[in-house]
Amino acid sequence: MTETLLPSGRPIVLQAAGVRAEIGSIAAVLRSLTVNGHDLVQPVPDDEAPAMCNGIVLSPWPNRVRAGRWVLDGATQQLDITEPARGGSLHGLLQFADYTVTERSDAAVTMAATVFPQHGWPFLLDTWVRYELTPDGLIGTHGVTNRSAVRAPYATGTHSYLRVGDSPIADLELTVPAASYFEVDERMDPIGEVPVDGTASDLRSPTRVGDLTLDTAFGQLSPVNVTDGRGDIAWLTAPDGSRTTLSQDLGWGYVQVFTTRVFPTGGKLIDAIAIEPMTAPPNALNSGQDLRWIEPGQSWGGSWRLRYAEGDTGE
Repeated sequence: MTETLLPSGRPIVLQAAGVRAEIGSIAAVLRSLTVNGHDLVQPVPDDEAPAMCNGIVLSPWPNRVRAGRWVLDGATQQLDITEPARGGSLHGLLQFADYTVTERSDAAVTMAATVFPQHGWPFLLDTWVRYELTPDGLIGTHGVTNRSAVRAPYATGTHSYLRVGDSPIADLELTVPAASYFEVDERMDPIGEVPVDGTASDLRSPTRVGDLTLDTAFGQLSPVNVTDGRGDIAWLTAPDGSRTTLSQDLGWGYVQVFTTRVFPTGGKLIDAIAIEPMTAPPNALNSGQDLRWIEPGQSWGGSWRLRYAEGDTGE
C-alpha cells in the first residue's frame, strides 16, 4: 500500500467529539483545526505547501537572527541565510524537517525531529511536539533534550494563522494584553523594546484587524484567565461574539502578530493574521533575552493552547 504524501508531508488526522485536527509531518505543521466545523486556523490545502510558514513549528529559535550571526563563547557563528531579502536567518532549523511519529492515539500525536550540528549551530538537540485535542480546541506542547556535550541555547514557538470560523478576517477584533512591543529596523530586526502606550501597537482594547498593519513582537504580557500555569495572551472576536483564544504557559513571555492582505491559498490572495506564541523575542541568540540554556542531557518543555467559543456563550 502506497503511503499518502502531501507537500506538507505525511498527513495525520486527530478527531474526538466534534474536534478535528490535521497535522503534516513536515515541520510538524498544524494543517487545520476545527471545533464543530468552525475553523480556528487557516487551513493548509492538500495540494499546497504551508504558505508564509502557516502552522509550522519554530525551533530552535522563533523569528529572526540578525544577519544570521551570533556569538558563542567569543566565537562568531554564521547561520545559513534563509531570508535573503532581509539578510537574516528565519524561524529556526526545522522548517523542512520530516518529523517522526513516536506516539499516536485518536486524539493526540507526538512527533520528533533532531536538530543536527550545522553552519552556525554546533549543537545536537532532540526535539518533539505533541498535539492533543481538547473539548474546545487543542494543546500544543514542545520539548527538547540536549544531546550535546556542552550546554545549548534554545527557544521555540509556532506560526499558525488564526480564524474564528468563517468570519471575515478584517471584521475580527484583536486583543493582546501586552504592555510593550519591539521596534524594528528596515530588515525587521529589533532595535528596542518600548511601551505600547499611545501607539498603534496598543492592543489592550479590542481593535479591528482590518485597521491593523502589523509584523510585531509583543512583550510584558499580562495573561488573563490563568489556569494550570497557562493564561490567555491574545484573542480574536467575531461580530457575533464567537472567539478564538490563544493561551500559553506563563514562562512563554512573547507573542508575534503578523497581518497580511496577500496570503496565498487556493489560487487567490486573502486577508490573514498570524498570532505566534514564542518563548523568546526576535534575535534572542544575540540579545540573550529569555533564551534558555539547556545543560547536556537535560530537557525542557512548555505549551500553548487554542480554544473556540460560540457567540453569546461567554468565556
